[in-house]
Amino acid sequence: MFKKLVIPENTKFEEGTIIVENDVIIGTNCALGYGIIGRKIVLGEKTSIDGDLIGEDIRLDAWCSVKGNVISKGDAYLADFTNIRGKLTVYGDLEIGRNVKIKNGFEAKGLITIQSPLPVLIFVFVYLLELLRLGRLEEAEKLFEELEEIITPLNIPDNSILNLEMIKTNSDIEIEGSRVLGNLRGKNIYIEGSEVFGSLRGSGIIVDNCRIHGEIEGNDVYITNKSEVFGRIKGGKVYLEEKCSIEGALIAKEGVIIKPKIEISKEDVLKEELIEDEEKDIESNLELKIKENTQPEEGHEGKKEKEGKLKAKTEDKVKTRTKETEVPQKKEIKARKKAKTETEAEKEKKIESKKEKISKDA
Repeated sequence: MFKKLVIPENTKFEEGTIIVENDVIIGTNCALGYGIIGRKIVLGEKTSIDGDLIGEDIRLDAWCSVKGNVISKGDAYLADFTNIRGKLTVYGDLEIGRNVKIKNGFEAKGLITIQSPLPVLIFVFVYLLELLRLGRLEEAEKLFEELEEIITPLNIPDNSILNLEMIKTNSDIEIEGSRVLGNLRGKNIYIEGSEVFGSLRGSGIIVDNCRIHGEIEGNDVYITNKSEVFGRIKGGKVYLEEKCSIEGALIAKEGVIIKPKIEISKEDVLKEELIEDEEKDIESNLELKIKENTQPEEGHEGKKEKEGKLKAKTEDKVKTRTKETEVPQKKEIKARKKAKTETEAEKEKKIESKKEKISKDA
């Protein structure tokens, strides 16, 4: 659940505030151009909020920044280096860390403790271990029951961006029964019974009984249950039910399938993506194993390379030296052969001249 962006039912995006009926969980390194009104609000490290935070319990991890006011009707936990540019109001207890900056002061009606609060997940994990170690199973079960009460919170995963222009994340997006502002950018997108003022872009997209005021672009696009799209649809495959309406162009490279009823669920698209991811992981692992098995050890390989280089160098040197020695030797042999032929010819001439003299005298 915490790995995907989830916008639960009855969530409203106003001009500068997101209003949530349930809890709010925001990961690390997120940037929100809104304020938040919810029940329990938890912010991860290095997350920035451009508005007010109002909730029953509020927890801010290290290096968080809030441009507006922070109002907690219950307890509040501020970790180290938290920056609040407005006013902090806590009606319960306040636990505050080091180097916390509050521009317009604070007001706490309960107990104030100066220490560094643990991150939420680590705190819950350590608390459960301690309860189990002490044998307090009833208290551990109560804690699990309280955790189960956190049903479909507004969950924003790590490294996500939410503002008036864009809702961007590297994971899946799931929206149910809400009114959302902004262009959605995610891995897979599932929207049910909602109204979105913006475009959709992802790999697999399912629009079920929705009104979309913008374009839709994806690999596999499903428009079902009397949905209305006020914009263009572009995809690899587009599945469309008969009672849906589209006010724009419909482009599909692999075709458009129109049926009276299309049976599809969000789990189907997510399973396909999970299978593809698993196949990619298996292929990458196999490639790594093949490389490891085929490649020799570094020391042995280095020795072989050095030996080969030395052999090549010595062969080149020997070839050059033999060429240098062969050339003058050949020249000397030719000169000697010429000298021999010349001497033999001279001898023959002398013999012939003598023979001629003897013949004349006779």
